[in-house]
Amino acid sequence: MAELARGAALLVGALLVAGCSGAVAGTAVPIRLSDSDRGLVRNYFDDLNSAGEQGVEKQHALLEETQHPDYRDSGCRPPAGTITYRPAMGTLRLDNEWAPADGDEAHPRGVVLVVAVTITVHRDGVEVGSQIGSQHVVLLNGRAYGFAPCAA
Repeated sequence: MAELARGAALLVGALLVAGCSGAVAGTAVPIRLSDSDRGLVRNYFDDLNSAGEQGVEKQHALLEETQHPDYRDSGCRPPAGTITYRPAMGTLRLDNEWAPADGDEAHPRGVVLVVAVTITVHRDGVEVGSQIGSQHVVLLNGRAYGFAPCAA
């Protein structure tokens, strides 16, 4: 009986090793985000938060200024109040397949990144809502651009 158990264990071990040694089709694509790229994204959110501390007008002006150049005429207005952004920079990654949901389906020019962000909305200094979601940021010509949140 011990011989049978030992034989079964060897067979299972051999199958596990064989299952792990097969080639996987495709080509590995390394994530190449430099410290400079990460800094652009971090500064984008820091600047939005700093503008929010200065008031609604300052933050809305910055949201307009940093709106991706190809989407500035979308007619989108940010919601009333200021927004605090808390990105989880460890989640920052490339998102080459993404396109804004405006019906155009066009991929934005630049390097498209996505990061998990906690967004908190304040009105008159009072927190009125908080949500965790994904936010896209595009690096284009050495600058970070976003897609302003739209009031419903």
